[in-house]
Amino acid sequence: MKKTVFFAVAAAAFVVASTASAAALPGTVKAGTYKVEPGHTQVGFAISHMGFSTYSGMFSEASGSLKFDPAHPAKSSLSITLPVSSVQTTSSVLTGELKDPNWLDAAKYPDAKFVSTKVTSTGAGTATIEGDLTLHGVTKPVTLEATFVGAGTNPLDKAYTIGFDATTTIHRSDFGVKTYLPLIGDDVKLTIAGAFEKQN
Repeated sequence: MKKTVFFAVAAAAFVVASTASAAALPGTVKAGTYKVEPGHTQVGFAISHMGFSTYSGMFSEASGSLKFDPAHPAKSSLSITLPVSSVQTTSSVLTGELKDPNWLDAAKYPDAKFVSTKVTSTGAGTATIEGDLTLHGVTKPVTLEATFVGAGTNPLDKAYTIGFDATTTIHRSDFGVKTYLPLIGDDVKLTIAGAFEKQN
């Protein structure tokens, strides 16, 4: 009896998982203009700390828009702005230092911004997003490796929502942030979790 129940549950789980995967294909997602949902959009960063550990932190309070065309991904575009002062780490002292002139200088350069220039589909649910990143008053080309996460109606606010994860690595020295190089690493890995709500 226990085996029968186990296999029934396993079969049901397989059907649910298969249905969810089919429903999540980008081709079935609604095309249109989306707005960043700031409460659930995050940009994490990770950097080598003197070669002893990988230290991480996060930015939040993003704003921006996504124009998404699942049938023609190349026609899609993305624009994201992050307030530099939103930076957070597990150390209040370090969080404050990162906002100072020696680092990100949030007072002089209050926003970081990414604007896409080209979107290229690389597979089912994946794409590269080329664009310009402006940080610390410097603009440089950056390529995001993006993965479709899912889409559907949010059961709480009833907004049709779409989500993507993306990663890239930048050199902070390219953007004029050179404090403590090379003790603190130059490579900064960025991990983006983006949520977008449909506007039309």
